[in-house]
Amino acid sequence: MTSTGTAAPAAPVLHKTAGGNAAYHNFNNDFAHIQDPNERRRLALAEIDKAPFGWYHVRACVVAGIGFFTDSYDIFTAGLLTTMLGIVYWKGGKMPTNSDTAIKVATSGGTVVGQLGFGFLADVVGRKRMYGLELIVIIFATLGQALSSNSQSMNIVGVIIFWRVLMGIGIGGDYPLSSIITSEFATTKWRGAMMGAVFAMQGLGQLAAAIVLLCCVAGFKESLLTATTYAKCTGVCGLAVDKMWRVLIGFGAVPACIALYYRLTIPETPRYTFDVARDAEKASDDVEAYINGKSEGHPDAIRRAQGIQGADRMVVPKASFKDFLAYYARPKNAMVLFGTAGSWFLLDVSAYYGLSLNNPVILQAIGYSGGPTVYKQLLNTAVGNTIIVLAGAVPGYWVTVATVDTLGRKPIQIGGFAILTVIFIIMGFAYDKVKGADGHGLLALYVLAQFFFNFGPNATTFIVPGECFPTRYRSTSHGISAASGKIGSIIAQAAIAPLRVRGATKTNANPWLNHVLEIYALFMFLGIGTSLCIPETKRKTLEELNGEDDSIVENYPSEHQLREQKSAAADASSL
Repeated sequence: MTSTGTAAPAAPVLHKTAGGNAAYHNFNNDFAHIQDPNERRRLALAEIDKAPFGWYHVRACVVAGIGFFTDSYDIFTAGLLTTMLGIVYWKGGKMPTNSDTAIKVATSGGTVVGQLGFGFLADVVGRKRMYGLELIVIIFATLGQALSSNSQSMNIVGVIIFWRVLMGIGIGGDYPLSSIITSEFATTKWRGAMMGAVFAMQGLGQLAAAIVLLCCVAGFKESLLTATTYAKCTGVCGLAVDKMWRVLIGFGAVPACIALYYRLTIPETPRYTFDVARDAEKASDDVEAYINGKSEGHPDAIRRAQGIQGADRMVVPKASFKDFLAYYARPKNAMVLFGTAGSWFLLDVSAYYGLSLNNPVILQAIGYSGGPTVYKQLLNTAVGNTIIVLAGAVPGYWVTVATVDTLGRKPIQIGGFAILTVIFIIMGFAYDKVKGADGHGLLALYVLAQFFFNFGPNATTFIVPGECFPTRYRSTSHGISAASGKIGSIIAQAAIAPLRVRGATKTNANPWLNHVLEIYALFMFLGIGTSLCIPETKRKTLEELNGEDDSIVENYPSEHQLREQKSAAADASSL
């Protein structure tokens, strides 16, 4: 009772949860006294941003990374696949250039559809609902491809193209989903390293493809020794190669099957639940669930219904097509999208896919694909690919992981484009001198190019689009950026790379390869310009990068003031 004889006002009811608080920090109880959804959002997301690096971060990287391992494996095997299909299904032992290009372009064509489609749907229906579906598509298409064959009514090239387009759709969906899910769950301090580690699994996927081919060659050694050239690889030799390409392609479904369960059970990202679903209660509980290793939070139904009714108080704009157009109508935002999409386009049109998907051609040019027998030729191809990946690609990926949160994304990307420009100028304009008699000079430059692709724009063009856009359009924007890259790769494969065989003769199968490298050098140089349009994102929160929290930070109290408010509320409830 007060001195006037009237009853004291009732303290606000705090809907706290009980049990397990000694084992785990209960973030839900921390924020139960805060009624404003904007402030609950800010504090809950701060817990993710400031959380110490733990096993749940490792789990997120592994689950996302296995998908990229599979993606890279499937893409990298395209060049090996066309080589072996040529041996099995063509009398001369070599697939026509048009068929070779069509199979390689098919995957990129499907990838564009997957990146745009899955990217858009992840913003509309949620990350959790879409994550895992892309792996199901990849598994189904991989098995269908491995079981394909020629017939009187069906051409093997057409069948393979169909399955690779479908597989490409699944691969494309993995790009925006894995990037943004890792980004939205990551701690701010190590977000670049986490996203880089996911992308670095591409290097291990390439290495695995080379090792599987090496194992297949060793396993069928006796059969492959019976033929001296691809054209003469018939009978037991042809049967062996037919089995080899099926094993090589089919193995790509194995890691996808392993990761599928974990992707289907991953929790929705709290940022999506806050900003798009606008369910503050569920999002707060999901933060606690994620850090405690659970699939999702389970808030009180009454509190959740009340929170959804009060969602109109959220300061973050609601996603809509009109808002999307208004957001990108601002020159600053449009310039960022131009920087991410343009850099990815120039990278892929100029080098990564133009070279990597044609590794057998590069290996032939530097002397790692010849031999007196089919066994020796395929063995050199497998060993040569292993050397290139280990010497250039894998180290480049992991140097990026180690330095991206200290050096920053922008310096690594600009520096990578600059170094690659120099390398391709040397490779293009001094091709004959660099190649020499043994090809070792060209091999050295090619390995350096692979290193600075991955310790450079190949990694950062994946990382930055997952950070610099608002949550409500992050997946769509990443999908647009990634699709721009794949469109570039289609141009590289369909229009630029085939120029290498212009004027080909029996003694020189790739007379225009030096000019193709010169074209690549130009696009590398242009990439420096587009990289100037992207922001530096290291050690900044996602909300800070896209300005979503500006008004909240200005209009709401500090965490110290909130602790005082919480203490006052607790004192009032104890009276």
